[in-house]
Amino acid sequence: MSTIPRIGDTAPDFTAVTTHGTINFSEWQQGKWVVLFSHPADFTPVCTTEISELARRNGEFEARGVKLIGLSIDSIHSHLAWMESVEKISGITVPFPMIADLDTKVAQAYGMIHPGASSTVTVRAVFVIDPNRVVRALIYYPLTNGRNIEEIIRLVDSLQASSAHGIATPANWRPGDRVIVPATTTMEARKARLADGSVENVAPYLAYKQL
Repeated sequence: MSTIPRIGDTAPDFTAVTTHGTINFSEWQQGKWVVLFSHPADFTPVCTTEISELARRNGEFEARGVKLIGLSIDSIHSHLAWMESVEKISGITVPFPMIADLDTKVAQAYGMIHPGASSTVTVRAVFVIDPNRVVRALIYYPLTNGRNIEEIIRLVDSLQASSAHGIATPANWRPGDRVIVPATTTMEARKARLADGSVENVAPYLAYKQL
């Protein structure tokens, strides 16, 4: 059974055939954020809705400096035919590469095959990888349930805010909402934070501010 890369691990590098040609992941990444996702199979209903929505919102990911890349255990010929079908159904061209992982090497490296769900297809995995190729978040869905693309975008926004400003984000956070200030570790820092008019001190362990 393959091991799932954990948060903080370096994302496994790989070379694979895709709908955009053969790529080496670390070179293709080009120092940008990446959302790497897997889907169970081409020409399936739930996957078609997901790919269509990701394609429709690709510009929102690009605006955040994020590259999308998908994967399933299908041939490149199947991928290409499915992309054409998706475009006919949705009217949207899929602009990001889809990995043809027939030998399952990439799926195994990322722990995308869960025998309890299926031994022949990948589950719906999502990896958010930062520009240093570090895994920052991962989400797994079963075969039967489509992903919430809005939540993936929200998660990217949250991770990017934490990276840029050294803060945390509360439940349901969206850009423009208050963020959480890291807890203080000394009395001097605690006094300084209490005196900071831009910080709302709710409790010794909880304080908010606007970015």
